[in-house]
Formats: sequence, structure tokens, C-alpha cells
Amino acid sequence: MIVITGAAGFIGSYLTGSLNKNNFNALIAVDEFSNTLKNYNLEGKHISERIHRDDFFNWLDNNQHEVEFIFHLGARTNTTEFDRDLLWRLNTDYSKTMWQKCAVYQIPLVYASSAATYGLGEIGYDDNEKLIPKLKPLNPYGESKNEFDKWVLKQEQKPYYWTGLKFFNVFGPGEEHKGRMASVIWHAFHQIRKTGKMKLFRSHNLDYKDGEQKRDFVYVKDVADVMLFLMHHRKNPGIYNLGCGEARTFLDLTRATFNAMEKPENIEFIDTPEDIRNNYQYYTEAKMAKLKAIGFAKPFHSLEDGVEQYVREHLMKIA
Repeated sequence: MIVITGAAGFIGSYLTGSLNKNNFNALIAVDEFSNTLKNYNLEGKHISERIHRDDFFNWLDNNQHEVEFIFHLGARTNTTEFDRDLLWRLNTDYSKTMWQKCAVYQIPLVYASSAATYGLGEIGYDDNEKLIPKLKPLNPYGESKNEFDKWVLKQEQKPYYWTGLKFFNVFGPGEEHKGRMASVIWHAFHQIRKTGKMKLFRSHNLDYKDGEQKRDFVYVKDVADVMLFLMHHRKNPGIYNLGCGEARTFLDLTRATFNAMEKPENIEFIDTPEDIRNNYQYYTEAKMAKLKAIGFAKPFHSLEDGVEQYVREHLMKIA
């Protein structure tokens, strides 16, 4: 059996579908299961059992001999959440228990970290593990993820195989439930369909023009492909970046969305909300040499190709 925590969420549900397509159907879906929109992500997927996250560790104690692999993707992912106790409980402490169980039972583990750990990128976006203690995340969410990464690197008792993945700006099917935290592409599609235009955040940094803030946008299909590769690879444990490796502007992304929708470009700028303005990342770009060095050679989708697939094969069909 393969376990996916956060299975009803964005990346977890897409990974579940990818596993099914590769003939893995003995899947254990772990989540909180109270969000109807999230639960919709699992419709039509082959799952052996659904387990509430609060019951999972007891279940694992009783079924550990049958578990072949764990993808730990469940987390509180809201970057505007400031309840540190909640974030530490759901992100840091829960992950520590997951690690300890996998170490005792020797179950291979892939877990989700985040590019939010890099903060403003003062020392770059290199996944050299020696740099992790020096990172300065901009928000409590990033801190909760970085604290776990730092803790992991200090552990002497480990699962026989483990990998942490620093997800950059992932987009694709299954993010309808995320609301404000959904990708800019998701927001662009719905704004364009409703109003014929897209509002982007104005730059409040003199080094960047409006709309030229840059992020590493990565298609969820590529993210799932990397995780499947790691499940089969089971060598070279460590913490790895997972982006496409190329920073692109929000203007590039929005224009790709207009093109995929075959709509005329109409872009306006609004002030960045004050609650995120001071902690806003203006540039991210994953250094991907480390992942490629262990044998992942499949090319990533370009921004334009990923957006076109997402818009035409998913968003337009459910709109």
C-alpha cells in the first residue's frame, strides 16, 4: 500500500491520479475530509481506504507491515496564516511524528517542504543542505517548513530512504478549494471569464516594474512525475528543489492565460494587499542541478504549454 497525506488537496489528489494511471490502486488517502470542494478532487480515483489525519498514526501502528511508501503532502499551506501554534502542530510536529514512525518501521518517505523557506532569497535558491540553517523565511508558514527541514538534517535515526521537496509555485488541476491561495493562473482564468480583464499586483519594489515580479512556476504534472521518479529511485536521500528552474514574470503568465482562452489581453494593476506587502517574494528561481544529477532527466513543461493544458483541458471544462 502507498499512503498519501493531504490526499484530497491540490498536489496530493493529482499525485493520487498519477499513481492510478501507473496501475497503483492500493492507496491510503489521509486528510481531514471536511471540505466538500477538496473531497471532489478524489472522485473517480481508486483508493483503498480514507483515514482522518488524527487517526492515521494509530492506523499506521497497526498496518505498518503493509505500507510500502509514504508521500507526506498534508500541511496547513496558507502563507497568510499567523497562528504559529496551529502551523507548528499541523506542519512541524505532525511531520516529526511521521518521520519518527517511518524511521522505526523503515518505510520510505517523501515529504513536502516549500520554496517559502527561502524568504527573500538573500542567499539564493540553492538546495545545498548546508545553507538551510541560514535561511530566513518571510512568514510563519515558511518558518514551520524550515524548522522541520532543519530538524530532519539533525536526525541520526532515519527512514531507509527519504526526500524532502521544496515546492515552488505549483499550478494545475485540483486547486479550486484553495481560494486566495490558488495559483495566479486560476485567478486569471476566472477574472478574465467574468470581466474580460486581469488585475495584477502593482510592484512596490523599485527594482521591479509592475507585473515583472518573477516566480518559478511549475506544472503539477511535472511535480507528480518527479515524485513517481523518487518512489522508484529510492537512492540519494536529501532535500531537493522542485520548480521548473526558470523564473518568469506574472505578465508572462497572464498573457499565456489570455492566449489559452483566445481572449484579447487586458491587464490592470492594483496595490499589493498590506497584509502580504512587506513579506512579498519578488523573485524565485529553483536551482535544479541537484535533482538532475541523480537521474531525473524528463523535461519540464514550458510555462506556455502548462498553462494551455491547464486552461483548455481542465478549467474550461469545469467552468
